[in-house]
Amino acid sequence: MPSFSRLVRFIADDDLTYYGDAILDDGETDISRARQALAIEGSIFGSHSVTDKKLNIRRLITPLAPADVGTVRCIGLNYGAHAKEAEMATPKYPLLFYKPRTALSGPSDDIAIPRMAQEGLSIDYECELVVVIGKKCRNISEANSLDYVLGYAVGNDVTHREWQLQWGEGQWSHGKGFDTWGPFGPGIASGTIIDPTNLEISTKVNGKVLQKSNTSDMLFSVRKIISLLSRGVTLMPGDVIFTGTPPGVGMYHSPPIWLRDGDIVQVNLEHIGSCTNKICFE
Repeated sequence: MPSFSRLVRFIADDDLTYYGDAILDDGETDISRARQALAIEGSIFGSHSVTDKKLNIRRLITPLAPADVGTVRCIGLNYGAHAKEAEMATPKYPLLFYKPRTALSGPSDDIAIPRMAQEGLSIDYECELVVVIGKKCRNISEANSLDYVLGYAVGNDVTHREWQLQWGEGQWSHGKGFDTWGPFGPGIASGTIIDPTNLEISTKVNGKVLQKSNTSDMLFSVRKIISLLSRGVTLMPGDVIFTGTPPGVGMYHSPPIWLRDGDIVQVNLEHIGSCTNKICFE
C-alpha cells in the first residue's frame, strides 16, 4: 500500500511542513536521527509518490497531520507480564478505551501537565507499539488484517492513575486524555520493514531504564486486535491504535515512580526509534 519505508512529517529549512520518506545512514534504524527526507507528493492514504526532492529536517513533528487523524483507540492489559504485575486475571478479550485526537503529539513535544492533572502525584508512563490504519476496512479476518495497516510507530500512553482508577469511580478519559498525553512517532515505519510480533520495546526516565520487554509478550497480536476492532465497526484511514504496555510502569515499582516536572521520558521501539519528551507542569 505505501510507497515509503519510513514516513515522517517535519518542518524543513523553508519553515514549511512536509511529509517525507526519512533518509537514514547505513545501519541506522532510529527514525528520530534522520536529518533529511525525500518529499512525498499526493495523499499518504491514497495515490502518493516519493520524489527525489531531498529536504533537510529541522524538526520532526506529529507523524500524522491533525486533519489526517481518525479515531484513537487504545488497548489495556495486553502484555502477560503486565497483567501479572497488576495482579489481574489474563483478559479473554482486549480491554478497549479511547483517547481524544487532541491527546496526540509529536516525538519531541513537551508533555503538558494541566493543573487538573497536578492534583495528586500519580502521573505515569507507558511505552506502546502504535498501529496506523491505512485503508478503510470492516469485518476483516486476522489473516488479512495487516493488509490494511499504513505502518507502525512507538507511543507513550501518559496516564494519571488516580483519575484513571480511583476518583469518580475511575475516569479513564480524564486519566489518559489530556492534551499532548499521547506522543508518538518518531515516524511511521512501513510493514515492509517491520515485523510487529518481535520488537524490543522500552522506557527510560531521566536516562534510567524502567520498562524493557518485547512485543512477543503481547496477549493479543496486532492481527487479532485489528480483526476484532473491525467487527461491525468500520476502521478508517488515519485511525490510530495504541496496543498496550509491557511491565514496569511507575505505579508497580516499589516505591512507585511518578513523573515530575522537568523529567525526560524516552520510549523506544526496535527498528523504529524513540520519542523523547519533557514533562512540563503548567
